[in-house]
Amino acid sequence: MAVDEALLESTAKKNSPPALRLYDWEPYTLSLGYAQAVRDVNINALNRFQWGLVRRPTGGKAILHADELTYSVTAPDDNEIMSGSVVESYQRLSIALLQSLEKIGISADSKPKDEKLLTSQTSSICFQHPSDYEITYNNKKLIGSAQARKKGGVLQHGAVPLFGNITRIIDVLMYPDDQEKESALSRLLDRATTIENILNKNISWNDMSAAMQYGFEKALQITFVQADLTEFEIIRSKEIYEEKYSNEKWTNRI
Repeated sequence: MAVDEALLESTAKKNSPPALRLYDWEPYTLSLGYAQAVRDVNINALNRFQWGLVRRPTGGKAILHADELTYSVTAPDDNEIMSGSVVESYQRLSIALLQSLEKIGISADSKPKDEKLLTSQTSSICFQHPSDYEITYNNKKLIGSAQARKKGGVLQHGAVPLFGNITRIIDVLMYPDDQEKESALSRLLDRATTIENILNKNISWNDMSAAMQYGFEKALQITFVQADLTEFEIIRSKEIYEEKYSNEKWTNRI
C-alpha cells in the first residue's frame, strides 16, 4: 500500500511515467476500505490465522488478499486514460482488464452497477457486489477494484483471485450470530468467483501477470517499459509505511 501511494505521488508530479504495478501478498492480508470500520474485523480469528491487516488508501469494503494477483495503476489526473470522472476512467481500465482475461480464455463482462442489487444488501465484503464497470463472469464478481484521487493524481488498484477458497474471508469478519455468518457465506459463493473456478485449472501468477501486461497494452494502445522504483519512490514508500501502514492508529482510526 505504501509503494502504491509513493507511485501515486511520483506519477502525479510527473517525475515518473504512469505505472502499472503487479504484486501479491505474504502473508495473506485482510485490507479494509479507507472509510470502513475496524469493528468489522474478527481480530482474534485474524491473529489465529496469522494473517495481516491493512487499511487501503482507496474506498470499498474488506478484501482478503490470498492466492491472487493485485494490480495498481497510477497516473496524473490529466492523463487521457485516467481523466474525467471515476466511472469514465473505470470504464477505460475495465477494457484492459477484459482483454487480459481474454488472453487466458475468459470472456467476462463489465457493466454499470445494478443499483437494486447494491441497495438490497449491506455487507462488509467487497466481492459481494460489483460496482460500475467492475469485472463479472456469469453475474459473479471476478475482479474488484477501487480508486483514489488526490495530490493531482489517480490510483486504481484491484484484486484478481486466481484460485483458492473465496469464503475464507468470512472467518475473519464479525457477524452477530452463526445464522448471519452462514448467510454471508452463501451470498459470497453466489456472487463471486475465481479464475480457477471458471477455467477448471490453475493459472499461475506469472501467466496472469503476462496476460495483464498484454491486455493493458492492447486495450490502451501503450507500450510498457519495465523499471525499478526510483530513489524518491523507495524513500517515500518507507516514510509512508512508517506514517501509516505500520501504524495501528491509522489502521484502527475508524
